[in-house]
Amino acid sequence: MNILDKIIAYKKVEVAERKSLIPIKLLEKSTYFNTQAVSMKKYIQRADKTGIIAEFKRKSPSKGNINVTSSVETVTIGYMQAGASALSILTDSEFFGGRNEDLTLARNFNFCPILRKDFIIDEYQIIEAKSIGADCILLIAAALEPKRLKELAAFAKNMGLEVLMEVHDGLELENSLNEYLDLVGVNNRSLKTFKVSLDTSYSLVDKIPTEFVKISESGISEPETLFELKKAGFDGFLIGENFMKSSRPHQAALNFMNAYRRILKEKGTILVK
Repeated sequence: MNILDKIIAYKKVEVAERKSLIPIKLLEKSTYFNTQAVSMKKYIQRADKTGIIAEFKRKSPSKGNINVTSSVETVTIGYMQAGASALSILTDSEFFGGRNEDLTLARNFNFCPILRKDFIIDEYQIIEAKSIGADCILLIAAALEPKRLKELAAFAKNMGLEVLMEVHDGLELENSLNEYLDLVGVNNRSLKTFKVSLDTSYSLVDKIPTEFVKISESGISEPETLFELKKAGFDGFLIGENFMKSSRPHQAALNFMNAYRRILKEKGTILVK
């Protein structure tokens, strides 16, 4: 059993427990439940932003503890002030050290779109995402059959949420694309082996239809890499570990984004395809 299989098996038990503890009717009473979601798709494409989805992540199965002391409030506000287009908040507790309250706290202090980063396998989790203040959910193609992924994406759209689908290879992309998606992310880190390769992004960028916002995820540690990915056709970039491994993630993000802006100013004309 690889780590993804292990996570999904655990998630099935966890979701069943949460359903019994917190009924849907209670989730629907949340102050966030009837608020209109902020469009991540639009924010990623805004010219005054960097296209970066900055992630708050305490730990991961591959790296262990990354940063368990930073404040959600301080880091997320800092990310937005630095010029991030959106936030990604890990809500999985068992494997990533996150919690739903982290996302709600980020929501309280930020007006930008927020992605609920978790392993979603059930409609209940989508209702939960809406209730805690998320604007967008993640659906992982490697964790879901294409038919099931489409069902969950349609359910999310009906709830007024946007959907980011994550793929790891061409087969997942081909099998799982559907009309209910808003963004398609290419994860450069294999969830099965943890090996990271930016070649994954470069090999798939032109295979993603233009109606979807294209996101490159994981393994991005240099501002120059962002420029190359942008030149290749990506609209946005999900970065977490590179910022969170610093004792002051928001300062690391600001330094990174300022360096990226300098590169864009120097070489920006090259981006016209």
